[in-house]
Amino acid sequence: MIDLYTAGTPNGHKASIMLEETGLPYQVFPINISMDEQFQPDFVEISPWSKIPAIVDHDPAEGDSPYNVFESGAILMYLAEKTGMFLPQDLLARYDVIKWLMFQIGGIGPMFGQFGHFVMFAKEDVPYAKRRYRGEAERIMDVIEDRLAVSQYLASDDYSIADIASYAWVKGASGAMEMAEYSNISRWLKKIGDRPAVQKGTDVP
Repeated sequence: MIDLYTAGTPNGHKASIMLEETGLPYQVFPINISMDEQFQPDFVEISPWSKIPAIVDHDPAEGDSPYNVFESGAILMYLAEKTGMFLPQDLLARYDVIKWLMFQIGGIGPMFGQFGHFVMFAKEDVPYAKRRYRGEAERIMDVIEDRLAVSQYLASDDYSIADIASYAWVKGASGAMEMAEYSNISRWLKKIGDRPAVQKGTDVP
């Protein structure tokens, strides 16, 4: 059994989608980040930076003690290793997935997160920040669109943890983009969004 500590955010949905895709048994412990529950000592022991998602695996492949994993990208890699799913064994194919996973972690997440913050949640209007992060978000969308012109999925023609990592972030940003310019992304979003495990995972919590 895996304990999933999460909230309804793009990063949180990475873990719940992956758990649904792999079929691993798990139980959900919602963390109300608006009430600062992520700073409670019990959760900090699991996730020292007080970020969701985090998991505790009560049946790890090695050792007898429960094993905790924080950071959403690490969770995806851990679950992929545990199940042998969505991360190829072949070295070059494996690193094709890892490259695009790192692109999400280092690019999509931070830039889309700042774009969403300044456009939707900032308590003051900061035009420079809006322009900067919209520009970065559009540049990232262009990279994804070009990639999906030559590949069914981000890393290859096979669905992988790179797609699981990026899906919720891109889907969220698409509401603020002119999607007519991004036909390949629209196709990719629909193809992934039609997966039953993705639909279940995005309902958690």
